Amino acid sequence: MTRVTSGVTTRRRHRRVIKAAKGARGRQKNTYRAAVQRVEKNLQYAYRDRRTRKRDFRSLWIQRINAAARAHGLRYGELINGLDRAGVELDRKVLADLAVRDPDAFGLVVKQAQAALEAR
Repeated sequence: MTRVTSGVTTRRRHRRVIKAAKGARGRQKNTYRAAVQRVEKNLQYAYRDRRTRKRDFRSLWIQRINAAARAHGLRYGELINGLDRAGVELDRKVLADLAVRDPDAFGLVVKQAQAALEAR
């Protein structure tokens, strides 16, 4: 009976890990043992940063909205409060996009917020 080796399976597994470690520095992209550690750490970073990316983008949108709102004489908090009172249901992503790409439309939204704030 012939002897069965696991060479093909091992090589395939090693190749997959080495390929995933591409872009790392030094031995971490060449040797299997170091590449396994690098790939595991990279997966931890990816998992963590999928969550931090959401926080970072929300923070960026708020900064952009605040800058555009201040150009119209309102602070960020006042603008959001006015939009809430006016019943405008635009999220921060859309508001930030309007502020950057279409300042005229953003100005109309700010006017609605100001009108709702003055009506109280």
